[in-house]
Amino acid sequence: MAEGRRAVGWREVLIVAAIAVAAVLAVDALATFVPAIGNLFQSTPVIVVVLIVASGVLLWRVASRQPPEP
Repeated sequence: MAEGRRAVGWREVLIVAAIAVAAVLAVDALATFVPAIGNLFQSTPVIVVVLIVASGVLLWRVASRQPPEP
């Protein structure tokens, strides 16, 4: 493992999960008060689009990472 880097642990995983849940709840609350946003999420497979974009970003970051110096 590179100097200064540490492994991702349960704490980081739980933080990301909490942020994801909070974002979904915020969008749901907003969609309740703004019907146009609610209609957008009902007619568009938003979760599929988000998963495709997130996968692309992750793969790009992994592919563009520089190998460690020997």
